[in-house]
Amino acid sequence: MKKTFSYLVGAALSLTLLSLACGDDGKPQPQVPLPLTDGGVLWTDCDLTGDAGTCAQGEVCRFIAHYDRAICVRPCEPQGTCGQSEAACCAAEADALGGGYCVPAEVCEALDAGTPDAGANEESDGGDPKGDAGSSDEDGGTAGDAGPVTDAGSGSDAGTDAGTGRDAGTDAGTDAGTDAGVDTGYTDIRVMAANLTSGNGQDYDPGHGIRLMKGVKPDIVLIQEFDYSAGIRSLVDQVGTGFHYYRETGAQIPNGIISRWPIIASGEWPDPRVSNRDFAWARIDIPGPRDLWAVSVHLLTSSASDRNAEATSLVNRIKAEIPEGDYLVIGGDFNTDTRTEACFTTFRQVTVTTGPHPADKNGREGTNAGRTKPYDNVLVDADLRQYQQATVIQGPSSSSTFPNGLVLDSRVYTPISEIAPALSGDSGASSMQHMGVIKDFRVPNF
Repeated sequence: MKKTFSYLVGAALSLTLLSLACGDDGKPQPQVPLPLTDGGVLWTDCDLTGDAGTCAQGEVCRFIAHYDRAICVRPCEPQGTCGQSEAACCAAEADALGGGYCVPAEVCEALDAGTPDAGANEESDGGDPKGDAGSSDEDGGTAGDAGPVTDAGSGSDAGTDAGTGRDAGTDAGTDAGTDAGVDTGYTDIRVMAANLTSGNGQDYDPGHGIRLMKGVKPDIVLIQEFDYSAGIRSLVDQVGTGFHYYRETGAQIPNGIISRWPIIASGEWPDPRVSNRDFAWARIDIPGPRDLWAVSVHLLTSSASDRNAEATSLVNRIKAEIPEGDYLVIGGDFNTDTRTEACFTTFRQVTVTTGPHPADKNGREGTNAGRTKPYDNVLVDADLRQYQQATVIQGPSSSSTFPNGLVLDSRVYTPISEIAPALSGDSGASSMQHMGVIKDFRVPNF
């Protein structure tokens, strides 16, 4: 299995740390005063009998014997850190499979195993997932360059089959995920569908689409019309320095995938209805035991029946070649006029196609230039959908939350400073026919 050795080592460390759960003499010390803060945020008292709602999102109510009271704490992994000097991650008997909680550092004492769980939300703080996952592995200097960009111990080439790709990425991905600055409990993943070319060349040369991507800081981009005169490597580095990518070969308007994490296998599947592009796929080594398969598509404008034929071909490929235990995302330019088209019914075999759907600042879902049709989509399988979370766009002095994901239209986005360097006119640039679509996920690393 993927990363089996690393995870066995991690489990052994967890058991060792559990057996050495820190504390003083193990005896309660009633009414010891709480420290004032956990690094800037007050430690919050809570009531296990029903007042757990006082805890913030991502925290749970737990009894701390050292203080003889219950406080709000964040779950963590024993081998992890809590992000500030005032708190430490301590194992708890109730979480012998490797869990623990961030508690005041002076405590570092096992939590009361017999206390009932008073919080429904046990997700830990995902930390900062925006760290550097490693440098690029191939110079994509010209727009014609193609092939997977993955040296990180994978040894896989374009078109490498699924089995080879799984074995090839065994240990490199584990290290890359750790180095990316991701919390050991969960990884935040922002996925973006982007057919954001403008001007007359079906490419990213004018720069409007690049600014839009930079403005929302995606981790994975399912990109269409993947051409840029300054070179694909230059385009990718503007989205994320050192990000990995795959770009299909021999296509007039190629599809591709850009990824924060290593691509351990990649290739393309034929589109049965068009000759100037195919379906580009990449197997991405995200942190944790599962890989994420990303498929970038650009369906035809000709008819709904042609789009359904393309969807049928793609679904058959997915069923034959992608392990059911891995995550799946299909995204890009579907050119669909309505959500009742047959292709959505077909995609329902492998993804969740029902709403609620991403929307802009004004609640509008359409993604074509006129904002009336669902041209662009990010569809994921049920395994990944369960981890979808609100999309939060953080600016220098404000933030905005989109509960179901974001349709990025800079013409209506306010304040525009939240998506800098994007400009308000970028989504209305000449020949900009699509809006970007964004969904966010918090995926467990275990």
